[in-house]
Amino acid sequence: MEISFKGKRALVTGATQGIGNYIAKELAKYGAQVVAVGRSVDKLEQLRTEVPGIKTIAVDLSDWEATQDALLEVGDIDLVVNNAGVAVLEPVGEITSEAFDLSFATNVKAAINVSQICIRSMKQRKVPGSIVNVSSQAGIAALASHAVYGASKAALDQLTRVMALELGPYNIRVNSVCPTVVLTPMAQVGWSDPKKAEAMKSKIPLHRFAEPSEVSDAVLYLLSERSSMITGTILPIDGGFTAC
Repeated sequence: MEISFKGKRALVTGATQGIGNYIAKELAKYGAQVVAVGRSVDKLEQLRTEVPGIKTIAVDLSDWEATQDALLEVGDIDLVVNNAGVAVLEPVGEITSEAFDLSFATNVKAAINVSQICIRSMKQRKVPGSIVNVSSQAGIAALASHAVYGASKAALDQLTRVMALELGPYNIRVNSVCPTVVLTPMAQVGWSDPKKAEAMKSKIPLHRFAEPSEVSDAVLYLLSERSSMITGTILPIDGGFTAC
């Protein structure tokens, strides 16, 4: 199955590292003009060096007004990947207001803000669009110390459904992907303890974690015209974790 994004402009948030960085590079590889959004100016500069022609925007997406200002001149966007997210893990009884506010501002409000900015031109131009929200298995299954993070991702999944309902008449599709642990460089460090990793893998029928390419492949498929009849879907990429 061939996929091409030639002639398309794609905006990816959280593009300075991890899954977002991988997705931004893959979109460029398949012909998209990519706008990479992130907080770190240095990492965005590095991405621009690695992928000549990519446009970068530095902004803290948890700040609604700053995001509006930063994306004011972003231009026409056809594809959106709301990947930016934070995970502040606190057990029930020790949850802080700061963790709650930051989690929902970044994981939910930012996705609303960015999407609303980008869909304006889609509607005005009357062109098909596709939005993929990067959620988590924590929005589907209960994980210890993930109360706030899981709640924010469950909210993102419900946002996906309502966006799909309301934007469908404009031929704008909206879907979520919900990965398990993804072996980004940061995750490889965080899950380097064999006992910790095995405890998690034992709950996954495929008994392994996901590779960045496995998440990116699903995202690119959902962004592409190959998935033209798919919208409102919450897609686990978890090796069967949420099926058990």
